[in-house]
Amino acid sequence: MSDKYLTNGKKTTKQNQAPKGPHTTVRHGSVTIPIYSGTTGGKTRYTIAFYHDGWRRRRMFTDLEKAKKEAKLAAEKIQRGLAANNDLSTRDREQFHAVRKLLGPLDTPMVAAIEEYIRAREILGDIPLVTAVQEFMRQNDGVTLGVTVPQVCEEMLEAKRQDNVSRVHLIQLKGQFKLISERFPGPILHVKSQQIDEWLRGTGYAASSRNNLLQCIKGLFNFARQRNYLPKSEITEASRLSKVKVPAKDNEIYTPDQFEKLLRAAPADLIPMLAIRGFAGIRGAELDRLDWDAVNLERRHIELRATQAKTAARRLIPISDNLAAWIEPLMNSGPIIPASWRRREASKLAKELGIGWPRNVLRHSFISYRVALSGDVPRTALESGNSPDVIFRHYREVVDEEAAKVWFGIMPPDDWAERVSGMVTP
Repeated sequence: MSDKYLTNGKKTTKQNQAPKGPHTTVRHGSVTIPIYSGTTGGKTRYTIAFYHDGWRRRRMFTDLEKAKKEAKLAAEKIQRGLAANNDLSTRDREQFHAVRKLLGPLDTPMVAAIEEYIRAREILGDIPLVTAVQEFMRQNDGVTLGVTVPQVCEEMLEAKRQDNVSRVHLIQLKGQFKLISERFPGPILHVKSQQIDEWLRGTGYAASSRNNLLQCIKGLFNFARQRNYLPKSEITEASRLSKVKVPAKDNEIYTPDQFEKLLRAAPADLIPMLAIRGFAGIRGAELDRLDWDAVNLERRHIELRATQAKTAARRLIPISDNLAAWIEPLMNSGPIIPASWRRREASKLAKELGIGWPRNVLRHSFISYRVALSGDVPRTALESGNSPDVIFRHYREVVDEEAAKVWFGIMPPDDWAERVSGMVTP
């Protein structure tokens, strides 16, 4: 077996690994080569290890003197290479050693420190690096650094669960947070308003959808600021952005004849959904959360609690005479709409009748006819859970008062109570 064992950058077997700490060292000029001792197969072996020409070299010997001789030769060879390539002046060498001494406590390689400094200077331009660092520390005093966007999303979701927000709202938030986390996986402190704006513009979403997503991002950044993940003394990057203008469009509504046609063709188990949405304007998601005990025929209102309403504000929606006539024989216990998928049946029926099923058509119809009948924009806004501005811009003067009277005069057949009497369990 040869006394020499050489590997160029390759791992040796475990039995040939030398223990930590050199047995001795050999020095020549500024080059020092360690000699390690270890036992392999019951025999003591000596290993020298050094770098040369970019490779880590290891050589093993059974004799210590041979190991020292080879280490000295290697040190001399390395030193000659250093001398041939060393064109530093006396001043340069002094600066080199001074820099190495300064970096010593940081345990940072000299090249890495210089690269980082140059990159910082490129970014800052004429701004002194120390000034930039001091300003950063001032703005971020007390801020927890390194918290990522996905982490903030998870914390905010959990906070919402603890606040008992609706299941529907949690599902919506979870979907929006998934999109945001995938686009911005890094620290939330690093996300800039320009990045958010470019992403939103690139989604291809409609203006209203972009605004909804921006509103979600603003809420997320405000939450992060409350948790000290963003500076409290500064407005958030998301808050620097404004909503885009949503093009005005006419809301599609039913005529009284179309709605009456739909009601008379619908099976009795779809009537509560159709009648309450068409004559009370409750949103579909809100109606999904309501039980029959929210319907008070004696006091003629439907109570929508804050936890059930989209706007998180309690509402009392008046029950018109025709709505009472349609739903009174069907009132029962438990959910008004046992399954939200029944909306698909209503949509299918409307299309079969040739009247279509535009988005939110029943709610748009109710608000349009309600404001025409009452002439009271603030009151209609309160009943429908909208702002007066929205009612005024989108629903005022869509229909006239006579059409509204016909709408709220749509009554069930005279024998309605008898026809559905077998559906209600006492």
